[in-house]
Amino acid sequence: MDTIAAISERPLRPPLRIVLPGGSGLVGQVLARHFQEQGHHVTVLTRGPYTAPWQTVHWDGENAGPWTEYLEGADICINLTGRSVNCRSTTANRQAIYQSRIESTRLLGKVIAGLAEPPAVWMNASAATLYKRVVDENRVDLPLDESSGVEESAESGAEPWSNSRGFMARVVRDWEAAFFTSETPRTRKIALRSGVVLSPTPGSAFAVLSNLVRFSLGGKQGSGRQFVPWIHEADYARAVEFLIAREDLDGPFNFTAPNPVRNREFMAALREALDMPNGFPAPALAVWLGAWLLGTNPELVLSSSRAIPGRLLNAGFEFEFLEWAEAAEDLAQKWKNRDD
Repeated sequence: MDTIAAISERPLRPPLRIVLPGGSGLVGQVLARHFQEQGHHVTVLTRGPYTAPWQTVHWDGENAGPWTEYLEGADICINLTGRSVNCRSTTANRQAIYQSRIESTRLLGKVIAGLAEPPAVWMNASAATLYKRVVDENRVDLPLDESSGVEESAESGAEPWSNSRGFMARVVRDWEAAFFTSETPRTRKIALRSGVVLSPTPGSAFAVLSNLVRFSLGGKQGSGRQFVPWIHEADYARAVEFLIAREDLDGPFNFTAPNPVRNREFMAALREALDMPNGFPAPALAVWLGAWLLGTNPELVLSSSRAIPGRLLNAGFEFEFLEWAEAAEDLAQKWKNRDD
């Protein structure tokens, strides 16, 4: 007899109706393309409809409207809504990052609760940034799975976005609280605690890093000792599909490869994959200065998280890309072919 894990490895039987609120970004396009190619009907809810092989419908992420009709009778809802964290850590940006996630999740909870035929599964984006960093006596980061402790939040009683200390941990905790406390008893809920999703597409984190390597700036960043919680786009999509099929699973799941690597090893493997043996390192001060000039947050590069996908592995999910060197080679080849 087939095991549950073996059964869940089979492709989902199409056509399913899959709705992706906030699905116009990188991860949304990865998932939309994955499910569309399998014959499922994909609808992306977006503030600015765009030309795509799948259906796009306008919503503002703040108010109910005609878009709610697309959730009625849908099979899956995967909410990816949220202001990009690739911005300067100003009070205004932190407020937008926080509110865009919490308010859209609460809105979806109210809408789904009121549907006659709600989705069987609601997945909500989350992040692996909530864990409290733990080191051993040699100051080596220890692995962090879904049972690990969480980081302390920003100052108690203050607005969540009032300062940067503990901000992203606070965002994730409040985000998941809004998600899991919503009253949707007929809908199974899963939080996708993602690391860095790597895809060979313009504007992605992989594209930015590849361009640094090409200009001989692909050395270690900061100390180079910080761990990078990465995941290949193919494994991200496959893991989502795996959890949809596993009706016995819910709650939070880390979406990271089993073997996070230090920044210096991460950049070295990327240089090798892109045939650029040398790369100037960027000290922490240079990273901070460069981030300010580019209008981004240096913590995206300098923070360390050794998050591992404990629950996915225990459930029997098999990663296609376990090691970063192999994943980097695959992504680099696709990136080169895109340029040809």
